[in-house]
Amino acid sequence: MSEDLRSELQKYLQTLNIQTTCVEHPPVFTVEEMMPHLQEVSGAVTKNLFLKDKKKKSLWLVSTRHDRQVNLNDLAKKLGVGSGNLRFADEAAMLEKLKVGQGCATALALLFDKNQSVKLVLDRDLLEGGHDMIYFHPMTNAATMGLRPDDLLRFLTETGHEPVLHSFQ
Repeated sequence: MSEDLRSELQKYLQTLNIQTTCVEHPPVFTVEEMMPHLQEVSGAVTKNLFLKDKKKKSLWLVSTRHDRQVNLNDLAKKLGVGSGNLRFADEAAMLEKLKVGQGCATALALLFDKNQSVKLVLDRDLLEGGHDMIYFHPMTNAATMGLRPDDLLRFLTETGHEPVLHSFQ
């Protein structure tokens, strides 16, 4: 199934004339497992967290540079959901909304969030840090795909997911 979704993603990116580069690797479930396979890439490698707001049941995808710390309490305050109210969402919600499971969370899966029910929080550095490429999983954790920051922004706009920019440390 992930290969079909990856193919659909690649076709969509082609319709937007977005050029990508891809590194194939064994399936990985953590940034630590992934990084040895990406030693040759130039740009920002991401980590992605799928979260929910326990009170309003809002869903959030947080995409940051892989080496950034994410303080859920600070982020919750910035997003106006109240300290202590952001939690990891369950895999069933991620499969329903983004069509990917654990280890595969990616901003590129927002293509499949047709009713824009998932809000994206994007590390400001990914767009403004001068990176040649930004790397995400392309619907599978057995590959990592790079695209230019301006192309990422165009993709997000086209899918109706205007990002909330946040500076992570």
